[in-house]
Amino acid sequence: MLSLLSLLQTHRYWPGEELAARLEVSGRTLRRDIERLRDLGYCVDASRGVAGGYQLRAGGQLPPLLLEDDEAVAIAAGLRSAAAGSVGGLEETSVQALTKVVALMPPALRRRMDALATQTDAPGPWREGPGVDAVLLTTLAQACRDDEPLAFAYQARGADVTRRRVEPHRLVSLGRRWYLVAYDRDRQDWRSFRVDRITDAAATGQRFRPRDLPAESALAFVRSGFRRIPHRHDVRVRVTAPAPRVADAVGQWGTVTPDGEDACLLEMNVDALEWPVMVLARLAVPFTVDSPPELRAACSSVAELFSAASA
Repeated sequence: MLSLLSLLQTHRYWPGEELAARLEVSGRTLRRDIERLRDLGYCVDASRGVAGGYQLRAGGQLPPLLLEDDEAVAIAAGLRSAAAGSVGGLEETSVQALTKVVALMPPALRRRMDALATQTDAPGPWREGPGVDAVLLTTLAQACRDDEPLAFAYQARGADVTRRRVEPHRLVSLGRRWYLVAYDRDRQDWRSFRVDRITDAAATGQRFRPRDLPAESALAFVRSGFRRIPHRHDVRVRVTAPAPRVADAVGQWGTVTPDGEDACLLEMNVDALEWPVMVLARLAVPFTVDSPPELRAACSSVAELFSAASA
């Protein structure tokens, strides 16, 4: 049914035999599914005869959406996450979109969507990371999709604003920030740009032939750039816990190397020691700090604080 509706929504005329062949069903099954769509409110015109076929009538009131239960929940959860995300301007838009989607749901699914909305507490917009303009994000995404060169102003960390001419490859959402992975034509090398530092982005209206990214993925490329950035502390901790458990706790902000079945080496490059202290506290397993000495002092200070509070 969903595949049939997807084909009909192109609003082209589909000969019956061609439509049945695309769906790999019999003519009888196709006619039955067309009737089901009509029962749901979709206006499907049909012509009889040897060259008979079907076409979805344009216009009119939208009928209920055809969604599986898990798809409906995914839409609700996704829109609620967008409403609390870091993309500026999407909070109100996401609420409006969620309202429209719920209105198009059949009654049974609508009740489930309403339950998700009314029985979920959200902390509100996540303001710890820099905000990103929704229009800018859309411009970058479309340029990536269409292989269209971009020109924009960019202010790198501790530097003046410069003009960049790039071949956009992919957008990456990592942690609390968005990044654009692109080939910089002037520097003749690949770069990752923080989207919150991009202004005056404009597509050129041209096209380029995509280059091979020198990494497994755009996400891997951005992460490799993090490792090249100098940090104040190189953290090395030997943890008495399986590597998968430690990797789940540290996420993308550290490297975990197995050291037997129940031990591993945790490495992080950080500017502040609060984050590795929090990870180690969350794990609640024995560990030994190899470096830096400042981390040992931080752990000792936190231990004294908690010990005094529990006395």
